[in-house]
Amino acid sequence: MDKNISDLLTKGEVGVIPTDTIYGIVGSALNQETVERIYQLRKRAADKPFIILIPSIEDLKKFGIQLTEKQKEFLEKVWPNPVSVILPVKNEKFNYLHRGKNSLAFRMPKNEWLLDILKRVGPLVAPSANIEGQKPSETIDNAKQYFGDNVDFYMDGDRIESQPSTLIQLTSYGSYNILRQGTFQL
Repeated sequence: MDKNISDLLTKGEVGVIPTDTIYGIVGSALNQETVERIYQLRKRAADKPFIILIPSIEDLKKFGIQLTEKQKEFLEKVWPNPVSVILPVKNEKFNYLHRGKNSLAFRMPKNEWLLDILKRVGPLVAPSANIEGQKPSETIDNAKQYFGDNVDFYMDGDRIESQPSTLIQLTSYGSYNILRQGTFQL
């Protein structure tokens, strides 16, 4: 099943899977058409960037991010965990991701299965599996009610009742501001 999911995501398909926090609707972050499709499916405001799941700190380089030593030390302490970290992304080729904000939130999940998928397919956008403004899906049936046959695959992970990730803004000095308190306490 994992190889099948990896193959589908590599081809640009969109699916609903359990993440390290809640069910997410996922697709390749490096495929602009896939990202736009997820915006349409979620009816997401066009100016709100998605959180991007990555398998390693090194993957930040794919987005043109050069970490300071303090930032790298901080990330090595908090990742992998349900902590999403906002970092500056100034490269215009990623406008489709940062939506004019010139920054993106990244998370390295602690879930080994999910990390394995990420190592195979690369960074994934992974917003919660719901229509914007609605309750996040706690079961795969909830997600199917939102998206029906409009996504390419579903992976059932039983009921997930959890909070979203803790969201922080990280400065170049390694200090941070908590923007949303989630499951992980800093």
